[in-house]
Amino acid sequence: MQAATTAQERIWLNSYPEGVPHDVRPEQYHSLAQLLEESFKKNASNPFAVCMDQWMSYRKLDDLSSAFGAWLQSRGLEKDARIAIMLPNIPQFPVTMSGVLRAGYTCVNVNPLYTPRELEHQLKDSGATAIVILENFCHTLEEVIGKTQIKQVIVASMGDLLGFWYGQWLTFAVRHLAKMVPAYKLPLDGGLIVTPFNRAIAEGTNKALKPSQANLDSIAFLQYTGGTTGLSKGAVLTHRNVIAAILQAEAWFAPALNSVGDASKINSIAALPLYHIFALTVSLLAIRGGSHMTMIPNPRDFGKFIDVLKKRPFHMLPAVNTLFNALLQHPQFKTVDWSNLRVSQAGGMAASEGTAKHWLEATACPMIEGWGMSETCAMGTNNPVTNKEFTGSIGLPLPGIYVAIKDDDGKSLPIGESGEICIKGPNVMVGYYKQPEENKKAFTDDGYMRTGDIGIMDERGYTKIVDRKKDMIIVSGFNVFPNELENVISLCPGVVECAAVGVADAKQGEAIKVFVVKNDPGMTEEQVMSFCRQNLTGYKMPKYIEFRDDLPKTNVGKILRRELRSGK
Repeated sequence: MQAATTAQERIWLNSYPEGVPHDVRPEQYHSLAQLLEESFKKNASNPFAVCMDQWMSYRKLDDLSSAFGAWLQSRGLEKDARIAIMLPNIPQFPVTMSGVLRAGYTCVNVNPLYTPRELEHQLKDSGATAIVILENFCHTLEEVIGKTQIKQVIVASMGDLLGFWYGQWLTFAVRHLAKMVPAYKLPLDGGLIVTPFNRAIAEGTNKALKPSQANLDSIAFLQYTGGTTGLSKGAVLTHRNVIAAILQAEAWFAPALNSVGDASKINSIAALPLYHIFALTVSLLAIRGGSHMTMIPNPRDFGKFIDVLKKRPFHMLPAVNTLFNALLQHPQFKTVDWSNLRVSQAGGMAASEGTAKHWLEATACPMIEGWGMSETCAMGTNNPVTNKEFTGSIGLPLPGIYVAIKDDDGKSLPIGESGEICIKGPNVMVGYYKQPEENKKAFTDDGYMRTGDIGIMDERGYTKIVDRKKDMIIVSGFNVFPNELENVISLCPGVVECAAVGVADAKQGEAIKVFVVKNDPGMTEEQVMSFCRQNLTGYKMPKYIEFRDDLPKTNVGKILRRELRSGK
């Protein structure tokens, strides 16, 4: 039997593509604000993003984010203020994110499709005192704002940054033709101040942005992830964590993207939601390199998505397996020119070998599977971008990252033995926000973070996931914890108890199935589904409801989800 790997061995380094460094140096910056501002100045004349055919340059992003940051600084916010961002993939997102970071505050990314219950928890847990929100979702905020610490609401409209005439028309169409802005009324009592996004920009234009006081150990993002207790937790990502993740991704993708030549010509497709850590890291990578992004506000409209792909060459497509598969199945897929695509980055959920095979045949660009978590700033491991085919593994640890396979006691296991995948490195979070007990469980004595995934590492340093220690369900790349679902559904009138599990699903990777014991004989599946729709965002919705007389349990009464998954 081979000996367990030690941190010093780093056997995976021998498998690195030529030119990829073994480590990164986040210390070359003193904060994310410095990284952003250096790129804005260096690439001022380059395009930064295009959204609905409206372009934004780095100079414009610099000006707008500076104005927004200065406006925030003028509002009397506390030094370590948390600013919630509840926006889809529109230009207001990078402007807001950059402005918050340059002003020295912390970004709290929020899923725009959250239900009131989910939004209330995240705002209260983070202690956010300001929120930037698209008006389409203000009705959700209205229901909970009185229970939060929010004092500043900055309301964006869809067309705010898309040119005067087109923007005005788009906002009108969204409000009055598509009727996508439900009526809302935010209570102005209690000191709440509501400001239109463009007014904040205009007022901030006449103010000087004071230099950020943040350093590498300051909190850049609170990135919320599923909670084993039924409530989501905020992963504390420092400026050091995020800078390290950017530099790791840059080093890893370089062998594929260098062939494009001029970095400003590199076009990354931003179809995954920017509030998700995967897309967020890719967007910051684009800024670091001075390349540009094509922003897709609604990737579920595959017809329009493909129309956008046909307009100009693109080189990087980060996506989850379901998105790759949906594109493949679309009748217009073959009308797209895929010849410039250099990186098809699969993450967020397990990649399917079948999808990978068809993708390679159709585009000549192999799907490169990686693995990571909100807690690791997206990628922890990845397959080399020089690969010519799908491997079925999650690849190698990125530069500066250490991965160990450990047993329940935190002891590293020999090569080829299965155990929990544990990770440490400059990109790994410092802990969960105000969760000391969770933090004790999350890390081993020697500083590795427990991931909950069971894997095996081979002699080349490649790791393969073989099981999941946690009961987490992954639906189209989003983490769903059964405890949260069960806590919510147990409140549905007529439900005695319930259990949620993940079941294999060809489209989503996994789908949610809920087993329910009821005391109301007349209760229907639709009643349970209706209750879920009121309290759970879309990706957390059960696909199947099954009523049972009882649920399998241990002798101390713990529900046996494994038996339910196996059909018992």
